[in-house]
Amino acid sequence: MKHTDKIYVAGHRGMVGSAIVRKLKKEGYQNLLLRISKELDLRDQKAVEEFFKKEKPDYVFLAAAKVGGILANNEHPADFIYDNLAIQSNVIHQSYLNGVKKLMFLGSSCIYPKLAPQPLKEDYLLTGHLEPTNDAYAVAKIAGIKMCEAYRRQHGCNFIAAMPTNLYGPGDNYDLKSSHVLPALLRKFHEAKINDEPFVTIWGSGKPLREFLHADDLADALYFMMEHYDEAQFLNVGTGSDLSIRELAELIKKIVGYEGELRFDSTKPDGTPRKLLDVSRLTALGWKPKIGFEDGIRAVYEEKFLMK
Repeated sequence: MKHTDKIYVAGHRGMVGSAIVRKLKKEGYQNLLLRISKELDLRDQKAVEEFFKKEKPDYVFLAAAKVGGILANNEHPADFIYDNLAIQSNVIHQSYLNGVKKLMFLGSSCIYPKLAPQPLKEDYLLTGHLEPTNDAYAVAKIAGIKMCEAYRRQHGCNFIAAMPTNLYGPGDNYDLKSSHVLPALLRKFHEAKINDEPFVTIWGSGKPLREFLHADDLADALYFMMEHYDEAQFLNVGTGSDLSIRELAELIKKIVGYEGELRFDSTKPDGTPRKLLDVSRLTALGWKPKIGFEDGIRAVYEEKFLMK
């Protein structure tokens, strides 16, 4: 990418999109196309068509998506499948029609089969049943990856895809009804501390294993791929290590300084037992994460809850 190129970051206000913008600006890119959803509803086919015809972006980072945790995915599956199919179909198709040089599509590690072998290799996609609590979102994301492959095969488009693991970072969602586990735990422990509550209740058994990557590390990986990777095969992006939800809760408890009890509500769903990505393909190309997990969580906690 040249510094004079027009780069469209779809979803720039979200955690991933804002991290991509920070990375691009750090690398000296200023010619960025940014639109909030009120200015451009990516579900609106006509609006997306007019935007691409007018602006003619050279490169596209498709970080816009409807995302949420177990509760949100389980209760609103129609919203998750419709919104995501509409967003990615409109952006990918218009990128083809308007000659975008390269597009980066973002999948999610939760679209792998629920009981796939661990760690998860890229080859395991579509080899088994999906996790029922987020199958609508997963089907939409799988469709996006396959759409990039199809446009590459039929039209020669340089559309690539990345499969990030669980993410955290600045701009995360802390709504307890729709957030993912890490930000939800940060909020729960912080509020329990300031309200002097004797215990914190955590969904599930605490046994599931999860991998976490800082959003700024993801943005660094996506930039690396845009500069150095041009293949049809999507790539996993993660740290290559994981920990249990119980271990995560203990770590966040320590960072927050909460001294009460942990209680696990086993009547709530655990979700997928383990989700660890095999990141050997990406690391073989020369990329590795830079932000330590405890340091990353501490920085996020201080920025969100302590800097008023």
